[in-house]
Amino acid sequence: MTTPPTTGAVPVPARVLLADGQELTARLWARHETPGGWFYEVGLPSYRNTEDGDVEPAEYRVWVRAPEHVRPVGGVSYRAVPTERLEKPSAVREVLGPRRPSGWVLLKLDGGRGVVHPVDCEEAPVGAPALTLDSALDAAEHPGTRLCSLCGAGAELDPLLQGFVHGFEGED
Repeated sequence: MTTPPTTGAVPVPARVLLADGQELTARLWARHETPGGWFYEVGLPSYRNTEDGDVEPAEYRVWVRAPEHVRPVGGVSYRAVPTERLEKPSAVREVLGPRRPSGWVLLKLDGGRGVVHPVDCEEAPVGAPALTLDSALDAAEHPGTRLCSLCGAGAELDPLLQGFVHGFEGED
């Protein structure tokens, strides 16, 4: 399989270890980090037959695992090689887990009562319009409305409703 050159990329030499133990110099086109490690796209020198029956130089492109199948060439800089890295999750995301969807919904009950839920709560009404934080706080201040305790809406909204007055030294 031959592949045309990558647009705008300038390959650099790299040593490739073949399955039979041979080592040859190839052209390194790109690097890609995956959860399983690094893969390098290399162009191996080859030949191909033309339509008129002649033979011409060609390049066979393949992704190989690094460092098992590819090695640097001394004195060559690899800084300009297009490199795609995995996005590393922040330490905060690793500890807290994935973010919840933003928004709140109001479950209306009989007699003007209601319950405020985050949009991802199991008890949230399906198809209810999402409320902004300010709208959720306004609804929560209504005397007949409570905050869902199943999903933690109370723990999230109470400090905003109370103005963060609880828990600070010297405050009643």
